[in-house]
Amino acid sequence: MENAETTTEQQIAEWMINEIKFRGTLRQEEAIEHVKQHFGEQFIFVNENGNVSLEKEVKKAFRKQHKGRIAWDRDGFFWAWT
Repeated sequence: MENAETTTEQQIAEWMINEIKFRGTLRQEEAIEHVKQHFGEQFIFVNENGNVSLEKEVKKAFRKQHKGRIAWDRDGFFWAWT
Protein backbone atom coordinates (compact mmCIF):
# COMPACT_ATOMS: atom_id res chain seq x y z
CA MET A 1 0.00 0.00 0.00
CA GLU A 2 1.24 3.45 -0.88
CA ASN A 3 2.34 5.70 1.92
CA ALA A 4 0.25 8.90 2.05
CA GLU A 5 3.44 10.78 2.97
CA THR A 6 5.16 9.85 -0.30
CA THR A 7 5.26 12.79 -2.67
CA THR A 8 5.04 12.46 -6.44
CA GLU A 9 8.65 13.69 -6.61
CA GLN A 10 9.67 10.78 -4.39
CA GLN A 11 7.69 8.36 -6.56
CA ILE A 12 9.47 9.64 -9.67
CA ALA A 13 12.85 9.34 -7.92
CA GLU A 14 12.02 5.77 -6.87
CA TRP A 15 11.05 4.86 -10.43
CA MET A 16 14.32 6.34 -11.74
CA ILE A 17 16.43 4.44 -9.19
CA ASN A 18 14.64 1.16 -9.97
CA GLU A 19 15.23 1.67 -13.70
CA ILE A 20 18.92 2.35 -13.12
CA LYS A 21 19.28 -0.64 -10.76
CA PHE A 22 17.62 -2.91 -13.32
CA ARG A 23 19.19 -1.53 -16.53
CA GLY A 24 22.45 0.00 -15.26
CA THR A 25 21.72 3.39 -16.86
CA LEU A 26 18.83 5.75 -17.58
CA ARG A 27 18.96 8.29 -20.41
CA GLN A 28 17.61 11.73 -19.54
CA GLU A 29 15.26 11.78 -22.54
CA GLU A 30 13.75 8.43 -21.47
CA ALA A 31 13.23 9.70 -17.94
CA ILE A 32 11.60 12.90 -19.19
CA GLU A 33 9.29 11.02 -21.56
CA HIS A 34 8.23 8.60 -18.80
CA VAL A 35 7.67 11.39 -16.26
CA LYS A 36 5.62 13.39 -18.79
CA GLN A 37 3.41 10.42 -19.63
CA HIS A 38 2.98 8.96 -16.15
CA PHE A 39 3.28 11.89 -13.75
CA GLY A 40 2.61 15.06 -15.76
CA GLU A 41 4.36 17.98 -17.40
CA GLN A 42 4.56 19.95 -14.15
CA PHE A 43 7.60 17.82 -13.20
CA ILE A 44 9.53 18.98 -16.26
CA PHE A 45 10.87 22.36 -17.36
CA VAL A 46 13.08 23.88 -20.03
CA ASN A 47 16.28 25.27 -18.51
CA GLU A 48 18.16 28.43 -19.50
CA ASN A 49 20.15 26.46 -22.13
CA GLY A 50 16.92 25.37 -23.80
CA ASN A 51 17.29 21.78 -22.58
CA VAL A 52 14.36 19.87 -21.14
CA SER A 53 15.08 18.87 -17.55
CA LEU A 54 13.47 17.31 -14.52
CA GLU A 55 12.04 19.75 -12.01
CA LYS A 56 14.37 20.70 -9.13
CA GLU A 57 12.34 18.95 -6.41
CA VAL A 58 12.43 15.71 -8.42
CA LYS A 59 16.22 15.89 -8.68
CA LYS A 60 16.47 16.70 -4.97
CA ALA A 61 14.34 13.66 -4.03
CA PHE A 62 16.37 11.53 -6.45
CA ARG A 63 19.72 12.57 -4.93
CA LYS A 64 18.40 12.04 -1.42
CA GLN A 65 17.20 8.53 -2.23
CA HIS A 66 20.23 7.26 -4.17
CA LYS A 67 22.72 8.62 -1.58
CA GLY A 68 25.57 8.96 -4.07
CA ARG A 69 25.17 5.51 -5.61
CA ILE A 70 24.19 7.00 -8.99
CA ALA A 71 26.30 9.30 -11.13
CA TRP A 72 25.25 11.73 -13.85
CA ASP A 73 27.15 11.52 -17.13
CA ARG A 74 27.07 15.11 -18.36
CA ASP A 75 28.46 14.24 -21.82
CA GLY A 76 26.07 11.36 -22.45
CA PHE A 77 23.02 12.86 -20.70
CA PHE A 78 22.35 9.74 -18.62
CA TRP A 79 22.54 8.47 -15.06
CA ALA A 80 24.45 5.30 -14.20
CA TRP A 81 24.80 3.06 -11.16
CA THR A 82 28.22 3.50 -9.55
